[in-house]
Amino acid sequence: MRSHSLRSRLILIILAPLLLISLVAGAWQFRTTTLRAESIFDRGLLSAALAISRDIAVSDGDALSPATRRLINDTSGGELFYHVFAPDGVFVTGYSTPPILPKAAPLRQTEPYYFNARYQGQDVRVLRFQDGTTVSGIAGIFNITVWQNADVRSSFVREVVSRSFAVIALLILSVALVVWFGVGLGLRPLLDLEKAIAKRSPTELEPIRRAVPIEARGLVDTLNRLLDRISRRISSKDEFISNAAHQLRNPVAGVLALAEAVHNAPNAQASKQRSAELVQAARETSILTNQLLSFERAGGKELDQSGEPLDLKALVEQVVDSFRQQNADTKIEISLGLPEADVRIQGDAVMLQEAILNILTNSVVHGGSRVSKISLDLSCARGQAVLSIRDDGVGIPAKDHVEAVSRFGQTRGGPGSGLGLPIAARVMKNHGGALRIEDVSSGTMIVLTFPIEGD
Repeated sequence: MRSHSLRSRLILIILAPLLLISLVAGAWQFRTTTLRAESIFDRGLLSAALAISRDIAVSDGDALSPATRRLINDTSGGELFYHVFAPDGVFVTGYSTPPILPKAAPLRQTEPYYFNARYQGQDVRVLRFQDGTTVSGIAGIFNITVWQNADVRSSFVREVVSRSFAVIALLILSVALVVWFGVGLGLRPLLDLEKAIAKRSPTELEPIRRAVPIEARGLVDTLNRLLDRISRRISSKDEFISNAAHQLRNPVAGVLALAEAVHNAPNAQASKQRSAELVQAARETSILTNQLLSFERAGGKELDQSGEPLDLKALVEQVVDSFRQQNADTKIEISLGLPEADVRIQGDAVMLQEAILNILTNSVVHGGSRVSKISLDLSCARGQAVLSIRDDGVGIPAKDHVEAVSRFGQTRGGPGSGLGLPIAARVMKNHGGALRIEDVSSGTMIVLTFPIEGD
């Protein structure tokens, strides 16, 4: 998608309304000027008609005064023509043939009557004026007609409007230049920020600390949060790689040693025995690898990216069914205490299943031989879903609760990687919940809390 510069956008936003307003103002100016010019020129025609009427009464129709002749010749609307005839239709003075009166004109004009006409192939503006006077002993209503070329009026209006538009265009151009340089000056802090960020190396993830306008602070804060998340993710990856290398070093060395032992076995029986040990070591290494990957995946997924509405009650039932199938050869009793209604939460079903399954597996692996029962109880209270998982094993001392949920933390020696509870704790944290180990008289009790959807 094609993008435009911020400067261009701002200039367009500012100038487009200004241009529209200018066009409207220009149209209004044209209309107003036209009407005003018509009014001024029409008053000039009326003044000339009154002067002609006065002069023919004084001179008995023989001549016009010098002042009236100057008025006729110097009218701003251009040369003026006139025609006067007596009440009996006799021509008195002026041009012999006036413009034709429209059919719609009143027979008796008590008021000055203006109209447009064609005269000798040209558009003219005409005033028909009737005045009662006496000329050469003839008294009555004399008809006085004055007219002038309409092109002069149109030229005047066009000149005035052209000058107005020129002023408006100059004003818009001046505003555009001011806006162009003003916007550039206003955007300078952002451009400086862009250059500063561009100069950073890929390893420089420190927060941006520059003075920026208030409007850009939100952007800078967002970038700083993003840089912080990237920095924490890189640190987490580095830590994971270091820990994974440390945890896998001995198992891989053991697999390699067993593989060499199989190769160098003195006889078939020894080779078979070593092969069985090799398979078991490889299986344990595979489990450890999968747990390491699960631990890292649990820390990398965010709920807003992977969450979806799901029923926690149904999810717990699925996990218990899966656990029973995986441990069908054991005599551990699994009891469920579930509410009748669905428990709606937002989450990643796969990660939640793995978290709960890790807790159940941890009870079997680290609970000791005395583990005979695991109970799961689900309830809702105060906008939260609470899942309690308890076994009757050896338990975890209160002083070791923090260590038990730490990465690779094992409160006592034994099988396993020490990642079961840490994985579950990470998953719960990602879902806005929590994992805690309750201090109980016997066995181990893990409590998981989930925010209920909509609360």
